[in-house]
Amino acid sequence: MTQISTEHRQHWMNILARTPFAAIETAWATLPEQPEYTFLRQPETGLVMVQARTNGSGNAFSMGEITLTRCAVNINGTVGHAYIAGRDKKHAELAAVFDGLLQQPAYNDQLSKSVIEPMEKALTQKQQTKAEHVASTKVDFFTMVRGED
Repeated sequence: MTQISTEHRQHWMNILARTPFAAIETAWATLPEQPEYTFLRQPETGLVMVQARTNGSGNAFSMGEITLTRCAVNINGTVGHAYIAGRDKKHAELAAVFDGLLQQPAYNDQLSKSVIEPMEKALTQKQQTKAEHVASTKVDFFTMVRGED
């Protein structure tokens, strides 16, 4: 069995967590065969403390709490996990299922191309559009020197 690298798994889990639920639901509905799975941990919602750093590199401090939903599933002996910001239990469930499927070599190549890559492109496009909008509203401040003698 081919071992999936931690970096690849982190990459697709990040995409699944940030992708809107509607896109994940559509990807699930378009699968030719939806595998059966069992819950190891039902989707559950809780709070996690978010830490930040002063100036991005200084001392860490607790910025506040966010709502998080987590889920774990078993698909033919492969365990899939998901952690989703917010309260969407079905999003966490399907993200965990896709994580489990992507760990299996039989599904990895197909799902990487048909599910993860389009989701990543959509997220990148959304981020670029937002960056362009923010850049268009940028204000340049300058100081005029008065002609005092």
